[in-house]
Amino acid sequence: MKTKKNVTRIFIVEDDPIYQRLVKYVMGINPDHEVTVFGSGQALLQRLAEKPDIISLDYSLPDTDGEALLRKIKQLCPEAHVIVLSGQIDVPTAVRMLKMGASDYITKDTETKERLLHTLNSIKSEIHERAEAAQHQPVASAVKSSLGNAILGDSKPMAAVFQLLEKAASTNITVSIVGETGTGKELVAKSIHQNSARRNGPFVAVNMSAIPKELLESELFGYEKGAFTGALARKKGQFEMADGGTLFLDEIGEMDINMQAKLLRVLQERELMRVGGESPIPFDARLVTATNRSLAEEVQRGNFREDLYYRLLGLNITMPPLRERSSDIVLLAAHFLEGFAKLNGLGKIEISKEAKSKLLGYSFPGNVRELRALMELAAVMSTGGVVQADDIRFNSVRKESTFLTDNLTLEEYKTRIINHFLEKYNNDVLLVAKKLDIGKSTIYRMLAENGKQQQIAVGY
Repeated sequence: MKTKKNVTRIFIVEDDPIYQRLVKYVMGINPDHEVTVFGSGQALLQRLAEKPDIISLDYSLPDTDGEALLRKIKQLCPEAHVIVLSGQIDVPTAVRMLKMGASDYITKDTETKERLLHTLNSIKSEIHERAEAAQHQPVASAVKSSLGNAILGDSKPMAAVFQLLEKAASTNITVSIVGETGTGKELVAKSIHQNSARRNGPFVAVNMSAIPKELLESELFGYEKGAFTGALARKKGQFEMADGGTLFLDEIGEMDINMQAKLLRVLQERELMRVGGESPIPFDARLVTATNRSLAEEVQRGNFREDLYYRLLGLNITMPPLRERSSDIVLLAAHFLEGFAKLNGLGKIEISKEAKSKLLGYSFPGNVRELRALMELAAVMSTGGVVQADDIRFNSVRKESTFLTDNLTLEEYKTRIINHFLEKYNNDVLLVAKKLDIGKSTIYRMLAENGKQQQIAVGY
């Protein structure tokens, strides 16, 4: 049993005294972490019944093999998040460990501490999101309310997304999600699954761009023992793993043209053939795809099969970039700030008016994902329980300006320009009024409207 509310139980398996101290220090920074250190794999296995949340696992232990120990951990404590530390850079081993379920594979070097902190925070965010989802059991007839805090937004573009989510959740239609990187496409896919009749089945996500084309067929459809060198046992593919649930194919536009033909046949026949197999295997999985590019344009370029395009089209959901839903920026920023503060025991943190104005004056090329990272950093940099403008630090490389490509009214463009000059001249209203040759009252009126949460697009 956990000794106090919100405690995170962490087990460290490490026989090197130096790294044992390092990992224990990193993992124990947060007072809500309960850290236990083991010097051998056998000692860890004897305590796995205590169900740790996170395990830091040294790959080279004196009494057991790292891969064998990870396999046992996943069998005995499948919910535990495992971080593997290794003294050697071994890409094939890293790939195997990640496929076996490790959250990360970290090489012991001068950047170990930073990598550990980053991975630890990512895992804790995932644990927090799962806990939030568990408190909000999905109901198909009320998609938005049942999403908990997964997808937020009161803007018109997001209202349209929520309407489509309801339609997607209430049927079994194939869904294609289109949007820029960082707009939340996987969150939408998960929400469709959680609000559908298949919610009790598995949700399997596959990033098509992360799998070499030579391995894609065996990864999707599985293989039989002896199908190729190294195939020592039968392995189910992602399609079989998703049976009865939802299969999410992210970055579908990256799929090799030859593999597209095999995928089309599987979707048409609703059955697959493992590599090296002789008998077709039926499958029943709801398909959701996502891409950050226009598949219609890819069809025109000859990079994507037209017949597969129409097979996948189904219900299309377009995720708007953050610059087109700027009235959600402050709402999302406050949400991310609150979540990070709770997760790290920082207490309540607010956002100053100047910080809000700075956020509203930015185009967010990385979209919601970038906003979340900015607010987590701002929470760390803030003092006195308030995020100031200087705590907002933009580090991304901005994309080509979209100033004239956004569908805004003349009034919205005017507000965007004013905010840009306010940021440039440190909110000196008199100077900005002179530069733009407008009255001070125009600027004050716009600032008052922003303060009432009536923000409009002000990116540049």
